[in-house]
Amino acid sequence: MREIGANKCFGGRQLRYSHASAVLGCEMTFSIFLPPQVEQGKVPLVYWLSGLTCTDENFVTKAGAQRYAAELGLAIVAPDTSPRGEGVPDDPEGAYDFGLGAGFYVNATQQPWARHFRMYDYIVDELPALIEREFPVDGSRVGISGHSMGGHGALTIALKNPGRFRSVTAFSPICSPLNCPWGEKALGNYLGPDRASWREYDTTVLVASADAPLPVLVDQGTADNFLEEQLKTPLLEQACRDADYPMTIRMQEGYDHSYFFIATFIGDHLAFHAGCLY
Repeated sequence: MREIGANKCFGGRQLRYSHASAVLGCEMTFSIFLPPQVEQGKVPLVYWLSGLTCTDENFVTKAGAQRYAAELGLAIVAPDTSPRGEGVPDDPEGAYDFGLGAGFYVNATQQPWARHFRMYDYIVDELPALIEREFPVDGSRVGISGHSMGGHGALTIALKNPGRFRSVTAFSPICSPLNCPWGEKALGNYLGPDRASWREYDTTVLVASADAPLPVLVDQGTADNFLEEQLKTPLLEQACRDADYPMTIRMQEGYDHSYFFIATFIGDHLAFHAGCLY
């Protein structure tokens, strides 16, 4: 692990590292904010999963999360959104919604993607082991959050690992990859044509079989230009009603898909996590 960035921020430290990932077969980067409370001992942490085209830096520079995290005593880990580097395949047509920057937080089973695109294992196993070994964080008090593709990742990973995460929030999540063009392209390529294998990465499917509900907060802007075609929030609302799953889904009037939306409500989300982790 090699430090590649360090800044003091709201009394804490905003750090950036690179490391060799055995799971992904490439060099990866992640950012971590350590609040000032680490001087007294280990703190809870929240993983932030970003969306299409993003790296580990978008959230760090645009969301304004550090001020709230410093006040609440939360560490925030922001990983990259896909494997990268020489030999890592990209979308053959260079599109933004697949390949580099679009790992979708799944374990690919199809070639040529299966060698590198194992973001699910990276987020669930490899990265947490590294973070808990190297930083003053409490691995028993962990939340997860994300935006768009990362919101999909946060929800599905939390629902599949309820003992690992105490809280989950999402902004503008892709709620049902089974039923939108982004999901059909990504899961069709990463997992193959058998749609039954896609179901383990679809939030609307997972809530129906959840054993014990987690505390979940979802914010979705009504002016989001991806809402109808790609995000499918009504399908998640219906799935929660059918499963009697107590998920808080807030439709925020006039907000779009941007980081302006995230910056507006990130304080609410981090307070939600702190309320579950402290």
